[in-house]
Amino acid sequence: MQSIKNFLNTAFDIVKVVVVSAAIIIPIRTFVFQPFFVRGASMVPSFHNGDYLLIDELSYRFNEPQRGDVIVFRYPRDPSQFYIKRIVGLPGERVAIKDGKVSVFSEGKEIDLSESYIAKDYKVEDKEFIAGPDEYIVFGDNRTQSSDSRVWGAVPRKNLIGKVFLTAWPPTAFSVFAAPEY
Repeated sequence: MQSIKNFLNTAFDIVKVVVVSAAIIIPIRTFVFQPFFVRGASMVPSFHNGDYLLIDELSYRFNEPQRGDVIVFRYPRDPSQFYIKRIVGLPGERVAIKDGKVSVFSEGKEIDLSESYIAKDYKVEDKEFIAGPDEYIVFGDNRTQSSDSRVWGAVPRKNLIGKVFLTAWPPTAFSVFAAPEY
């Protein structure tokens, strides 16, 4: 009789641990951080195929997305797919590509991004985009291997899942991600 009582106490303790763990982990996973695997080469050299990232889903509930943030979002043409790209243009801004150089214009002023967005030996047609209210212009860091706003336009704010917070895998790439400041 004592062994049955010990077994039931042990089983009850295990159930309590599982329930408490689920009560902690599920809300965090659902509302705060979400895992994401990088597929493809569109974000090289920042992120590589197979990298395991944690996405901060909470920040954009209190703060606006910023230029330079690397975000995960639902693809505008098929919301069942998730993409990862860098924000280049904010709502209401104009982004122009001319002679391989990307320029951002906000409130009539050109913003210097201080980086080369498209290699000089890579031919790209001149284009111009204007982000509407609550829209973002996004590019992959590997411009020659990225399907991004240059192909399918701006991303609506409602499609944003969150921003990259941490590279968790592979272990050699483990780091907290910090977006550049422009």
